[in-house]
Amino acid sequence: MTTQVVILAAGMGSRLGRSLPKPLTELNDGRTIMQQQFDNIEHAFGKKTKVTIVVGYKLEHIIEAFPQASFVYNEQYDVTNTSKSLLRALRASATGGVLWMNGDVVFDPAILDRAASMMKRDQSFVTVNTSKVSDEEVKYTTSAEGYIKELSKTVKNGLGEAVGINYVSAADKAMLIHHLSKVEDQDYFERGIELAIEKNRMLVEPVDISDFYAVEVDFAEDLERANLFV
Repeated sequence: MTTQVVILAAGMGSRLGRSLPKPLTELNDGRTIMQQQFDNIEHAFGKKTKVTIVVGYKLEHIIEAFPQASFVYNEQYDVTNTSKSLLRALRASATGGVLWMNGDVVFDPAILDRAASMMKRDQSFVTVNTSKVSDEEVKYTTSAEGYIKELSKTVKNGLGEAVGINYVSAADKAMLIHHLSKVEDQDYFERGIELAIEKNRMLVEPVDISDFYAVEVDFAEDLERANLFV
C-alpha cells in the first residue's frame, strides 16, 4: 500500500516573526524545518513516498523549495485553522490511510519508524509526549480501554501533549472528513478527531514518543530548543 503523507503548511506563522513561511525557517544544520521533515519521511518510507503540502501564505516559496511534492491550496489560510487545511488534504487524497504532520515540527526520524508499525495495521493514532503537560499545548486523556478520549488545549488533567504527527486509517478517513467539515473555521484539526471519537466511537491510539525529541516551533525559544537536537 502506498504511504500518503500530508504536511500542513498554510498558516502565516506570525508568532515566530519571520518573513517566510515558518516551515522554511533554517535550522543550525543548514536544513529548513520542512527539509528535515522530508528527510525523516524518506528515512522511514523511502524516496517514492507521496507527500502533499497544504499551502497558503506565501505559497510560491514552498512550491519552489519542494517541487517534488503535490500541493493543495487553502485559499482561506488567513481566516481558517488546521482543521480546514487537513480537510482539503484528506479530500484530495487517494484511497487509503493518511499520515499528517504540522509543518513546524522538528523531530527525531525514529518517530516515524515507530509510527510505521501502526500504519501497517492501519490503526488511527496520535503521537504524544507524556514527559510534559503545558497549558498552551494540545493535551489528551484516554478511555478505560486506552484510546484517546479528549484532545484539545482545554483538557483538564491531561496525560501529556499531542506532538503534531498523526495518522487516520482508511476505514476512519471518511468519518474524519465529515467532522472536519462541521467544525468551526478557527478550530484545530484535533476538534474533528474529538467529534469522531465522541459521535462515531472512532478508536484512536496514543503513541508515546517521549523517548524521542519533537519540538513544535511557535516561538524563538522553541527554535533554540529544536536546534539543540539537529
